[in-house]
Amino acid sequence: MPRTLQAQHDRFALSRPFRISRGVKTAADVITVTVSESGVAGRGEGVPYPRYGESVEAALAAVEEARSAVEAGVGREALQSILPPGAARNAVDCALWDLEARLSGVDVADRTGVSPGRLVSAITLGIDTPAAMAEAARRHAGAPLLKVKVDADDPAARIRAVRAAAPGAALIVDPNESWDRKLLEAMQSVVLEAAVALIEQPVAAGADDWLEGFEPSVPICADEAVHVAADLDRVDRRYQAVNVKLDKAGGLTAALDLARAARERGLALMTGCMVSSSLSIAPAFHVAALSDFVDLDGPLWLREDRPGGVKDEGGMLVPPVAGFWGSR
Repeated sequence: MPRTLQAQHDRFALSRPFRISRGVKTAADVITVTVSESGVAGRGEGVPYPRYGESVEAALAAVEEARSAVEAGVGREALQSILPPGAARNAVDCALWDLEARLSGVDVADRTGVSPGRLVSAITLGIDTPAAMAEAARRHAGAPLLKVKVDADDPAARIRAVRAAAPGAALIVDPNESWDRKLLEAMQSVVLEAAVALIEQPVAAGADDWLEGFEPSVPICADEAVHVAADLDRVDRRYQAVNVKLDKAGGLTAALDLARAARERGLALMTGCMVSSSLSIAPAFHVAALSDFVDLDGPLWLREDRPGGVKDEGGMLVPPVAGFWGSR
């Protein structure tokens, strides 16, 4: 039977607003790609991100441009030169990984050499008043890792409030590019006092050249500043860690390349995600298992996830059920 490709826009309502420095999200808009062959279907999901100039419409158009090649049987490696990094390639790449596993009977875990299992994954606290963020931290008492979203409006108060409410948790602070040099320098004593483990992309990716030679109190992780392995020549002079996201890299294939190249350079690794369904998270487990920090709680914000998806158990993320993605 000939190979076929289908792509569609799916929307998942959030159970509560997700607030970061760029705005508020109330739904996750994703593209879902299904590649079918010989009666078997592989699925992948991508989350178009406006910060990178993406939209659902543009992502679907990009997938459509790749349709003829994919339906002609192109593989994952060739796909890297057909589509650029981003949500569209991520969805197609992950669908091909899934299809390969189902057709061959060889699980993705066997192909990657990484067996995904339960792992510590950050619980994200969206921007709110310090009191509300402290209350949110208390609701997750016992969670080993919390991610604190902040902006330039008194981030110290929010960080201190969360730390007081969750004295035993490791903290990641994520300003989403909202700080400038002056604020980052002023926050060094605060993050040290609060025993923050990692600061994620505090300043704008296009205005971070001054980080070369800067000695932070705690490691700084590149997020918006790093997409693929080719970015590391610049990034490893400015950051101590990189956040690997499949939507930025353009799929599991490129994400694994980035993760391994970062390790070779001695950089710490974080695996992150967009607000998404578990279909985005299942492939990311294969990078997360190689990482020092994991932030894959995107589906936990949804009112209703895809059936069989991930589950949170006190800050431990449980993989999807067998057969959800990447295995028969």
